[in-house]
Amino acid sequence: MLKGVTKVEPGYAGGDTEKPTYGQVSGGCTGHAEVIRVTYDPSVISYDDLLTVFFGTHDPTTPNKQGNDIGTEYRSIILYESEEDKTAAEKKAKEIDESLTDGTRVVTQIVPIGSPPAGGFHPAESYHQNFYKTNTSAPYCQVVIEPKIEKLRKRFAELVKQ
Repeated sequence: MLKGVTKVEPGYAGGDTEKPTYGQVSGGCTGHAEVIRVTYDPSVISYDDLLTVFFGTHDPTTPNKQGNDIGTEYRSIILYESEEDKTAAEKKAKEIDESLTDGTRVVTQIVPIGSPPAGGFHPAESYHQNFYKTNTSAPYCQVVIEPKIEKLRKRFAELVKQ
């Protein structure tokens, strides 16, 4: 949905299980988090803009929880590939943290992506690809995903593709 983003791929990362499945990850015993890998054109959208959208569309202050989804697989996490990306993510997290006035703190993990076999990015199963598009009438999509999409469209309208 964002200008300059050419691909968004769901998957798992940050854990220690080789070739994890959704069932294993959602069971909370792999150490992996549910993540997305974003491919983008930096001449159209900056990494800083992507970080702004990331922090602005989920709750980075709740450890191991997003909405009603609870467990380490739902933790807020940024997996970086370069020191430059690490520095930018840490800077953005600090800015967000310093702006909080309700006593909460940013708990987002900022860690290296790691390398295979257990580290690295593991693509989700085919039925997770384009999940929202293929399941828009599902209650989870209507109750959880649709409000987040609307929030993104309103809050970051200048970054959304027309």
